[in-house]
Amino acid sequence: MVRDWLDIGSILTRSHFEKVKQYFRNIFSHPWVCAVINLVIVMSLYTLARVFFFAISPDLFPDVTFSHLGEMLLGGMRFDLTAVLYLSSVYLLMVLLPFPIHWRQNKIYQKIAKWLFLIPNIFGIAVNCIDMVYVRFTDRRTTITFFDEFQNDGNLASIFFQGVAEYWYVTVFAVLAICLLILLFRESEEYTTTRSQWWYYTRESLLLAVSVYMIVIGIRGGFGRYTRPITLSNALQYTNRPQETLLVLNTPFCLMRSTEGSVYTDPHYFDADELASIMSPCHEFRGDSVAVNNYGKLNVVVLILESFASEHIGFYNEDSIGYTPFLDSLLAKSVTWQKSFASGRKSIDAMPSVLSSIPMLIEPYVVTPYSTNAVSSIADCLKREGYNTAFFHGAPNGSMGFQAYARSAGFERYYGMDEYPDAKRDFDGTWAIWDEEFLQFYAHTMDTMPEPFMTAVFTASSHHPFKVPERYEGVFAEGTQAIHPCIGYSDNALRLFFDYAQKQPWFEHTLFVITADHTNQLSRPEYTNALGLYRVPIAFYCPAYLEASQREDVVSQTDIMPSVLHAVGYSSPFFAFGEDALTGKKAHNYAVCYNNPVFQIMSDSLLLQFDGQQTTAVYNYVADPCLRQTIEADENTAAMERYLKAYIQQYTSRMINNELTYGSENR
Repeated sequence: MVRDWLDIGSILTRSHFEKVKQYFRNIFSHPWVCAVINLVIVMSLYTLARVFFFAISPDLFPDVTFSHLGEMLLGGMRFDLTAVLYLSSVYLLMVLLPFPIHWRQNKIYQKIAKWLFLIPNIFGIAVNCIDMVYVRFTDRRTTITFFDEFQNDGNLASIFFQGVAEYWYVTVFAVLAICLLILLFRESEEYTTTRSQWWYYTRESLLLAVSVYMIVIGIRGGFGRYTRPITLSNALQYTNRPQETLLVLNTPFCLMRSTEGSVYTDPHYFDADELASIMSPCHEFRGDSVAVNNYGKLNVVVLILESFASEHIGFYNEDSIGYTPFLDSLLAKSVTWQKSFASGRKSIDAMPSVLSSIPMLIEPYVVTPYSTNAVSSIADCLKREGYNTAFFHGAPNGSMGFQAYARSAGFERYYGMDEYPDAKRDFDGTWAIWDEEFLQFYAHTMDTMPEPFMTAVFTASSHHPFKVPERYEGVFAEGTQAIHPCIGYSDNALRLFFDYAQKQPWFEHTLFVITADHTNQLSRPEYTNALGLYRVPIAFYCPAYLEASQREDVVSQTDIMPSVLHAVGYSSPFFAFGEDALTGKKAHNYAVCYNNPVFQIMSDSLLLQFDGQQTTAVYNYVADPCLRQTIEADENTAAMERYLKAYIQQYTSRMINNELTYGSENR
């Protein structure tokens, strides 16, 4: 009797085990699970390639600690995922669409899907490995510009095979990685379903919807209204030096992303000697400064105000109803310019322009294939002089690529929403921490920083959808545009910031720089044209050492960096597309911007538009502020065009050749 019961138990156990085994076999044979496994395999191979690249290139990555290596490896997975999802997109479409089971299990169908996965990813692994060698000669991952640079070279094949032999260890690694990918690839085996056809198609459709959502997140590099699609410049978020982006990025990603942005071509207007004589971004120390005193070095605080167009500011418009009463009073005590211009029309244009004196020409710098170039900045230069540096922006860390650019520009610390102590309470629900609270956080944090310090803050509340905190609804002037109450709110937040700051011991010996990122919601005809679209405030305020004045010359956001460095007595050469407008008179009294599809250059009275080949229009914007009538070109406009050509050539050639720091052209 006992034996009979044992036999029955054994049979039941085996039967139960077989059911469990079949259950898990079905799970791991499902196309969705197989696709995930295959993506993990190729992602792991990219990480392995990154470790191999690091191991064979210690000279490219000196002084990298184990923890920083881990940071770069984890950061690199964001770019790997985007590249792998792109390369595997057709395969994923085949395996995830809810076709009938007998279609999906068809051997020919599965073989086609297999090679639609393997061939693109083999190509991706191969070019990624080839670039381990090629980056030594270019200092950047290969982008689409490679095909323009070598379109007339007929010896690429011989160079390639020579490299295969010379760098045999890279070749061996590539072959092994490709073999592993082929061997480990998981095909969807036969699987069964005991449920109805209705259940099968419902389940598969839900899996498809979830997969599409996850794939979109993976390709974008994040999901949310404040997250821009991931691009090359995001790699800077994980590096201490621009050269380390070689390790974080992968070549398939760079090739794909660089096809989405414009690339530059050197126009060769002038030869090298003539070009340098007309316009050079290399600046020498002059020895002048704002303050010669017993205190020592001035602190520097840069305030970049979201969307504060000159039109919204009463200081620039006598008939304004007054959206910015505090800023008006502050500008009256500052060095200002009536003819002051932004470099671009987007927030992502402002940081390079204001902090690194790199203008926006054709495309925003941070989304071009050249965004991993080495750059300098106010922070980078002053850090060498013993300054402590930090950048502040109240949006989620990583928003708009600000954190990545701040790190590449040399800021030692970044304070975003992650560092804010009570983000949930003070979040505006859309973009960032409310300006009032974040500017107070900014001021209190500076209290803790050793002097001298250099900091910058980018405000956020005067941004679409143009809301103010509930307690301020109806407080500020409604005006004629949705942005006007927000401008009033941010102006009040700025007042509260200065109310606190002026009581601190660091206030009197601090140079404050006030500007806006770009214009927004304009209505007056003199501001809604090709000139007015770029009119923003630029002001320098230093309570103890600057007398208020309104200058007559022209100033641009790119003039801020050289003006600050000369003002604090920076003692080394530096790189900037602008000129010092504060402690001296500009050698070239111009401002340059790009108003698609033309380049623009402004003098103290003229606006010239240039299409890359010839001048297309000239306006006297002092006599004709609405730009209704063009004027004839003359010797003044000929000089403006000549300078603009040199400016464009310096910009494009230095972008292409990674020469955006002082002395880089002599490497």
